[in-house]
Amino acid sequence: MTVGDGIQVITDDRENAVSQRLRTDMDDTANGTPEHDAALADFMTRIQEHRNTPDGFWVAAAKPEAAQHSLTGTLPAQSIRRAAVLTNGATRLVDRFGLTTWPNLLDLLQYAGPAELIHRTRQAEASDPHGQRWKRRKNHRRRDRGLLQPLRSQPL
Repeated sequence: MTVGDGIQVITDDRENAVSQRLRTDMDDTANGTPEHDAALADFMTRIQEHRNTPDGFWVAAAKPEAAQHSLTGTLPAQSIRRAAVLTNGATRLVDRFGLTTWPNLLDLLQYAGPAELIHRTRQAEASDPHGQRWKRRKNHRRRDRGLLQPLRSQPL
C-alpha cells in the first residue's frame, strides 16, 4: 500500500516458510516431467499436513474460521493513498520473479488494470515453462487481486 510518500508491504509468508522446507525434491526436477509430477504429488501430500494448523499456515477458502489467524494491523486512514489486496500468485512479478517493484506493481494495477498484471505474470511464466529460472510447483497460479484507492486525490 502507498502510505504517505512510501510503500508498506504486509505479507503472510507462513505458507512459503513451510513450502521451502518441503519442496527440495520438487525443485530439483523440471516442471512437466514424470519426476516432477511424482515430487509434486509427494509435496502436496506433505504440505496438506500443515494447512490450517498452528505450526503451518491458514487458508480461509478451505476453512473459513482460518480468518481468525490472519495478519491484521491498523494505520491512520488519512495516511493511506492506495492499497492492493493480492494473493501470492498476483505478487509474483515482484517477490518471486523480481521483474518489477512494489511501487511499479501498484502503478500497473492503477493505470493498466488487473488484466495487465495477469498478462505480464503469464508472460513471465511462459518464458520459463519448466520452472528452471523460477522454481514453482505449477506453471500458472491464480492471481486474485484488488486495488483500493480513495475517490479523491487527497489522503483518506
